[in-house]
Amino acid sequence: MSTPSHSSTSTGTNRGYWFAFLSALILSTTGILIRYLTKTYALPALILAFWRDIFVILPLGIILLIVKPALLRLPQRFLPLLVIYGLVLALFNSTWTLSVAINGAAVGTVLCYSSAAFTALLGWWFLKEKLGWGKLAAVLLSLLGCLLVSGALYASSWQANLLGIVTGIGTGLCYAVYSLMGRSLSQKGLNLWTMQFYTFGFAAVFLLLFNLFSHGALPGTAANMSQMIWASLDWKGWLVLFLLAAGPTLLGFGTYNLSLSYLPSSVANLIVTLEPVFTTIMAYFLFGETLTALQLGGAALIVGGVVLIRVTEGMHDRRVRA
Repeated sequence: MSTPSHSSTSTGTNRGYWFAFLSALILSTTGILIRYLTKTYALPALILAFWRDIFVILPLGIILLIVKPALLRLPQRFLPLLVIYGLVLALFNSTWTLSVAINGAAVGTVLCYSSAAFTALLGWWFLKEKLGWGKLAAVLLSLLGCLLVSGALYASSWQANLLGIVTGIGTGLCYAVYSLMGRSLSQKGLNLWTMQFYTFGFAAVFLLLFNLFSHGALPGTAANMSQMIWASLDWKGWLVLFLLAAGPTLLGFGTYNLSLSYLPSSVANLIVTLEPVFTTIMAYFLFGETLTALQLGGAALIVGGVVLIRVTEGMHDRRVRA
């Protein structure tokens, strides 16, 4: 018969698995909701990205003000870093939303997961992090998968879908930089929710500037101020846009953090890797999106590379603790 402590530990672990699984499921709706808005309302990608960030900071700011106002106070030493971090997030949101609009929810989400390979490479290059054989193999797998999924191996794809390839691969690269900067700021002692609030706030400012000063010259930007403000949405479109911000961004992030209360980060990260699988399944049933055999093989390589990187990191963490 199990002892009470063993039963309690088992219950906590099971709860952690459910939170991680729920996080992956919620996060997987990001590409689906973006695809719905761009397909149904022809909403320009960078207008969508701007309003998404606005709908993140409004409820988050209210929640922090009620629950813990101290988290809204930002130490001045972090301000320059958060402005840069906000610019990186604005670039990531731009490439990510454009990629989903052009490539579809399934391909866009899978390509975003190439960020794990770019993160390992950039961490080795700039932060002198160790890049062992396991990580190196994972990087090569992910990058090869990225080429297969995007079609970048073929000259005809570059001619037919140049912007789709650039934004797809750019999404992974931008998210890698975003992840490394987030890790650095966390290590400096900045609270995660404070970081989220100000980063999304500065990202919204940059996205506003992208839209206002490009006059539609940049892909996915507003042609005029009226399009920027009203976004050509009915009430259902605005509701979906709000759900995109409140769901994947806040609820997905929150449930992932809850899973870390019960599970090692390496285990939680592995479960969250189910996100592109869920997105691909939903995109098939909702939009009729399908991947070619080569793209499916590439997706398997990318997800396999992510899993290998996270297993390698988990083994390293256990050796360090030992």
